Amino acid sequence: MDVYNPANNQKIGEVREFTEEEVASTIERLGTGFPGWSARRPASRGMVLYKAAEMMRADLDRLASILTSEQGKPLAEARNEIVGAAAVFEYYASIAGTVGGNTVPKSDYGYAFTSKSPLGVCGAIIPWNMPALIMAWKVGPALATGNAIAVKPAETTPLTNIEMAKTLFAAGLPEDVLAIVTGNGETAGAAIAGNRDIRHLSFTGSVDTGEKISKMVDAGRVRLTLELGGSDPMIVCADADLDRAVAGAVAGRFYNCGQICTAVKRLFVADSVADVFTERLKAATERLRVGDGAAEGTDLGPLNSIKGLQRIEEMVDDCVGSAKILTGARRPEGPGNFYSPTLITDLEPDSRLLTEEVFGPVLPIVRFGDLDEAVEMANSTRFGLGASIWTNDMRNASKAIEGVRSGILWVNRHSRIPPEVPFGGVAGSGIGRENGPNSLDGYLVEKTVIISP
Repeated sequence: MDVYNPANNQKIGEVREFTEEEVASTIERLGTGFPGWSARRPASRGMVLYKAAEMMRADLDRLASILTSEQGKPLAEARNEIVGAAAVFEYYASIAGTVGGNTVPKSDYGYAFTSKSPLGVCGAIIPWNMPALIMAWKVGPALATGNAIAVKPAETTPLTNIEMAKTLFAAGLPEDVLAIVTGNGETAGAAIAGNRDIRHLSFTGSVDTGEKISKMVDAGRVRLTLELGGSDPMIVCADADLDRAVAGAVAGRFYNCGQICTAVKRLFVADSVADVFTERLKAATERLRVGDGAAEGTDLGPLNSIKGLQRIEEMVDDCVGSAKILTGARRPEGPGNFYSPTLITDLEPDSRLLTEEVFGPVLPIVRFGDLDEAVEMANSTRFGLGASIWTNDMRNASKAIEGVRSGILWVNRHSRIPPEVPFGGVAGSGIGRENGPNSLDGYLVEKTVIISP
């Protein structure tokens, strides 16, 4: 299966395309490696993750270059992602030894306690937008708790995940504990989701694919975590620090060319400050430099695929004539999957840019009169992943915290998710949580023991 650079659509590598039978035999092999890994002391498992993180930091430039070449993001963003993935491994290494049960005093029985054990072989399906970070989110807790895991990379970004696996092996991870299963979703991904020996499946991707996967798994045997994207609202109140909010909107929307699940996808601005805010935002957006992610000074790289580019063009074209385009809305000349950063106002309420997930550098702007109206509009989609409010009034912040339907809500920032905090969505944005100490429980089975005197 060929891998291409989205900046010029030239082939940069190829990977094996697993068949259903090869996926099954791979999962069977992981089942034989699981007992030895699970029997290790938690501190020993943690040291492998620590070592891998250390090696990733030492190899930062090479790994970032690979990530940029297949995903498209600027090198600075690629370096940030590799460092972030290393930090996730370090976090799970630090809490690997904290897994334990509880003692339950029951004098009439003697005493009771609970113990926790790893599940067995787990599965992970990785998206193309943040392949290094999200692989760490899934592999870190699985390995820290003593499980084996099969990882299915996205078709367009397998090389980074393969290199991360090599790093883990070089750090001391047994090769029969982790497998990178490359191929397309309909074959390799479906084979993992439908395998009866998988005990936990974690998927990050589109709503449609997530719904298909949820029907493939054996609900009685497989624990399922789904992160299905969002249409994150950003609410700017009249009392907000406008310059800070402008910088937050630019970073929150255009980082990674807008291809982030928690990116700012709908911008709601108080009517009294909308004109000045929009003027400043337009000026900041037009300063962004679009180009090959490997080139010095690039702010926005290409979209990862021509299919993604075409979808963005279609969504923008659908509103031309009824909406006002402030800037962008065009494909630069030359090769590659590039699209100029775009701001659009005066949209119809049922515009696709407001009702669907916009996975690219296009930001719709909507005015609101009062905060109740903004909260109502923020909750008007099927999604519920992230959201942010920008205000210096805690009464406004409290109203958003209580009223906005989302799995995570930021106040005066957007998108940063440290590994110590839980992450996940509500409503159409998925089920389950990743990161944070409680994420380990998803990879463990609890047993109750009662001892009578």
